[in-house]
Amino acid sequence: MNSKEIAAAIRARLPSAEARVTSDDDTHFAAVVIAREFGGKRPLERHRLVYEALGGRVGREIHALSIEAYTPQEWAARNQG
Repeated sequence: MNSKEIAAAIRARLPSAEARVTSDDDTHFAAVVIAREFGGKRPLERHRLVYEALGGRVGREIHALSIEAYTPQEWAARNQG
């Protein structure tokens, strides 16, 4: 898997998502996901939604995945200033 495929899988499961996925080696990935679906959910629940989008690939094709998950409002507030 590569970064584009992971981002596409996340967007397929979370239609409102903006997914920014990076990797230096196509095994260890970092994802910033901004999605309305995260509203009212705790960080662990948000991560579960992302992991569900990737199914059994985590631990196989995706050796490691770092996730930052934000609602659009949180992302906007984080980037003001």
